[in-house]
Order: sequence, then structure tokens, then C-alpha cells
Amino acid sequence: MLQYLIILLDDISTSYCHFDNKNQTRQLIPLENLKAAIFYGMKENLMIQFVYPDYELPQEYKDVIDSIDHNDIVSSLCEDKNLVENADIIIFHDWTGIIYSKFNEDKIYTLRTSKDNLFDRYKSLGSIIKSSRRLNIVITDVENFTDSDFLKYKEVLNYLNSILLECFADGRSPQLNLLTDRMELEKMNNCNAGYESVTIAPDGNFYICPAFYYTGICDGSEKSFSDICDKGYNVGSIKNGLEIKNAHLYQLEYAPLCRKCDAYQCRRCIWLNRKTTLEVNTPSHEQCVIAHLERNASRQLLADIRKIGVFLPGKEIKEINYLDPFDAKEKWV
Repeated sequence: MLQYLIILLDDISTSYCHFDNKNQTRQLIPLENLKAAIFYGMKENLMIQFVYPDYELPQEYKDVIDSIDHNDIVSSLCEDKNLVENADIIIFHDWTGIIYSKFNEDKIYTLRTSKDNLFDRYKSLGSIIKSSRRLNIVITDVENFTDSDFLKYKEVLNYLNSILLECFADGRSPQLNLLTDRMELEKMNNCNAGYESVTIAPDGNFYICPAFYYTGICDGSEKSFSDICDKGYNVGSIKNGLEIKNAHLYQLEYAPLCRKCDAYQCRRCIWLNRKTTLEVNTPSHEQCVIAHLERNASRQLLADIRKIGVFLPGKEIKEINYLDPFDAKEKWV
């Protein structure tokens, strides 16, 4: 069931996940749409998350937003420095910005990076992890991973494990989504867009998630089914209500591979599913291998921390002999 409402305040609101927002033209959500979106969220008892552009909003918009409880998702480059200082989640789109930033332990930081930049600069993450409460790393081109990239990613995870182990040895326990989440989770903690969350865009329409809006809407000019899957679609409007066709497909229990998987930290990105496999409930090979490399590294980190002292007693991550659950599907039938 729905728990979160994401409101995009502008067509150039910051990207915070795997999708890229390449829009460059401002289109601030009309004030009446903003008020209607907030009313919808309040009526449905949803937690509202606002996603901001990099410019400072007019005061009348700030007044409306501040009238309700909410979370703020803001780029580190936002011109409204007071907003950045008080935001719940701060998004970094470049390594220079995050390397030279001062961190507040009360905040969540997200670094969006290409795989190549991650592979080149991952050792810079050591000091960042040690000085922050939680860091989320989002790889923006997961679909482009190759076999050699998987090997390099395993090397990256091993290094990050060593940094986290140092922290735990010193009595600190920072969170890194790629590694620490799996140690503590008891079940899937996926994105669940379309089931637990939905997005309202400046045009007044509902979308499964921001990616389904920012990547362009199907307009009939598509020449192939693949072209269609590279674009998004709306699932209703503020005026006419939410209408998600085949809504069950966005639920975990209708994802044949994912529902039996124990890579609980995997985001199971609905947008990437559709983009890479043409199905919202089927992940790509690349997503699965990456998630299982993280899962296995988490298993090793858990074992290493326990050499220092008691940690998460009773918690176990079993050993597996595959990286893509598709290879083990026969065992699940």
C-alpha cells in the first residue's frame, strides 16, 4: 500500500536515483497543483517528500511547503543554502563536491556516480564514510556493467569493507547502503515505486517514479517497443485520481526472481527493470550480479566485525554459489 508521495517541484528538480534529469528549462509546479498534491498526500496519510531544483523557491511556495511535515531532497549545488543546511537528504552529483564538503552526522548523503568514476576514485570514500552517519552510493549506469567491471566492483567493495571494519573497531558504526544495509535487514527493502510510493510532477500527473516523468513521455513517435520502454507514462492525475494499470506487477510477490532472493539491500529499481528487460517486475542480469556482489561482501564484513566482538547475534547470511538468481531458478520451483 502507498506510504510515500514524492512531489517534484520543478522540471529541473535534482535527480537522486539511477535516472538522469537532463531537462534544462525551468517549469515550476503551479501553486494550485502544489496545494492539491499536498492535500492528496494528507488525505491518504502519506509521508511527503519534496524534490527541489537548484534555484531558491519563491517565498509563497516555501510557506505552503512548510505548512506540513515533510522530507526535503536537495542537491548540494542548490542556491538556497538555508535549505541545504536543513535538508534531510543531500545529493552530490560530482566527486569534487563531496570530497571537499563538511558533513553533518544528522543528515543522509547520496553520491550519484558513473561506474568509471567510482572505479577511479573509490579510495576517496574512506574519509567520507568515516565522517558521515550514512552515505548512499548510486551508480547511474548499472546497465553498462561488463564482466571485467564486476571484478573491479568486487575490488571496490573489498576496500570499502576495510574502511567500515576500521570504523567498527574504533566503536563507530557508519552506514553505507552498499554494505551495511544487508547485515541488518530481515527482508527486502526495495524502492517499491508504484506500490509504496508514487510521484506527482509539475504537470499535475502521477508517475510511478520521477524517472517515468523525466525521461520523456510516450507520444506515438516511438519506432520500436524498446523505444517505448526508454520513455515513461503517467498513471493518473491530481484532477482525476491515481490509476495504475496492472498495479500488482509492482509488488514484490509478483516478481518471480526477486521474491525469493535474499539480496535484501537491492533497490530493485522499477525503472531500470523496464528499461533493460521491458518488464517492471524483472531485473536485468547486471542489477542482479551487482546486488549479489554487495550481498556477499556484506557477509564477509559481518564475519570480520565478529572477530572484533559480538555483533548482531543470531544474524546469518548464508553462503551461495551464484551471482544471478536466474542461474539458481530451478532450486526455487
